[in-house]
Amino acid sequence: MKKSHHKRIHRLTASSDGQPVLAIVGRPNVGKSTLFNRLTRSRRSIVGDEPGITRDRIYGEVDWGGRSARLVDTGGIVPDDAALIPAEIYRQAQTALEEADAIVMVVDGRTELASPDIDLARLLIRSGKPVFLAVNKIDVEALDAGAENFRRLGIKNLVPISAEHGHGIGNLLDEAFAVLPFPEEMPEDTTPELDTLASEDSDAQPHRTHGEFRQHETRLAIIGRPNVGKSTLLNAFTGTSRAIVSPVAGTTRDAVDEVIDYHGQQLRIVDTAGIRRKGKTELMAEKLSVVMARRHLEAADVSLLVIDATEGVTASDATIGGYAHESGRSVVIVVNKWDLVTTGRTDGKPPADRKVFEEQLRHHLKYLSYAPVVFISAVHAKQDSRSLNRLLDTAIHVAEERRKRVSTGQMNRFLERVDFQRAGVPMAKRMRIFYMTQAAVAPPTFVLFTDRDVKLHFSFERFLENQIRESFGFEGSPIWFKVKPRNKKTTEK
Repeated sequence: MKKSHHKRIHRLTASSDGQPVLAIVGRPNVGKSTLFNRLTRSRRSIVGDEPGITRDRIYGEVDWGGRSARLVDTGGIVPDDAALIPAEIYRQAQTALEEADAIVMVVDGRTELASPDIDLARLLIRSGKPVFLAVNKIDVEALDAGAENFRRLGIKNLVPISAEHGHGIGNLLDEAFAVLPFPEEMPEDTTPELDTLASEDSDAQPHRTHGEFRQHETRLAIIGRPNVGKSTLLNAFTGTSRAIVSPVAGTTRDAVDEVIDYHGQQLRIVDTAGIRRKGKTELMAEKLSVVMARRHLEAADVSLLVIDATEGVTASDATIGGYAHESGRSVVIVVNKWDLVTTGRTDGKPPADRKVFEEQLRHHLKYLSYAPVVFISAVHAKQDSRSLNRLLDTAIHVAEERRKRVSTGQMNRFLERVDFQRAGVPMAKRMRIFYMTQAAVAPPTFVLFTDRDVKLHFSFERFLENQIRESFGFEGSPIWFKVKPRNKKTTEK
């Protein structure tokens, strides 16, 4: 079964698309994430004064001189620290170093050299790869001379920079891009063929917002409370130890993403930080990680809401599911650690019943009645990929459903069949629908042209939504309604 897993799911790495890889490494709190954000022109990596904010590997893209490379931001490296999370950060950084074609070591130019800097420099030099020493926090040219003190580390390529203000960044990129192994450019006489291919492969272009076009990739955001198994699920998808997994709640801070190919479809899977209530977060990094998690959720097509089967549905699960519902994301509910309440149960109680568990889940998450439920054990998914494949099949189906369009003719024929007397709406809130059209997809949005300027009664909205789902599906996606009364202008006068 493991063999079939690798046959169906293929992890796309930097080498898959021919881009060289440039890794950023250094001790904690020297400005690696600030440099990463500067080079990628984004706020992808969380930045703050607290050391050790970045833990997992964060990927981005840097463009310079008409060429692009894959950029990797790593957690702060302290080679001899044996604590659990620092050791895992070191392992993640080692993975980044192994796949890198060139390395940028960042040091704080306003502090004295420390033994961890020396140890790390020796480690990088032994790798045999091109290494550049970026002496950071050199905000003005007058401080450039002080950066020369760091030549004692033995790294020949030294560049004074200010990641925050942009000083020296161009020099760093010039030197790094000069050694990166970019793929050879195609001969000029092949240009017409490339133009033909580009026109034939127009589907590969990004889709317009709310457009029902084939997407270049589908974004899946893994969301949930801390410690429910989100990072373990990402690792199961990629078949690697891509994200740090530990029993410490809140280990993931930055959103960690990977692209996989599943049956010819590209899926970008984003593991977000565990979302907690504001009062439960103390460190600035944790507060920022919650904000970033919600931002990545809102950029996704489908949210995978992970629930811990051993704890059941909690109030926090309901709150997080509400974020996805209100933002218009499609939702798949993932009940993780199912093995711990069934085959692997050790508390002497009988195995949990899937049907009963789902009934209880539906009771607590009534507003997500449209979301399919998949039971899984992420820890064992590498050995038995059937539940993993079922989850991906469901996510792809849900992504297609959110982009489905129903013609106005179909909607009007649908209206003729519906008996609105069964909706149970108070007389003061009743309205007549002349016709109805789908104005947008992702999420499916319908405009109702009515005889009265009355807000949709919740029971009428629920009745209409159920009727639409019964006729057209839209599984996993919220449905939005907008009312346009025919007599609105008259009412305003």
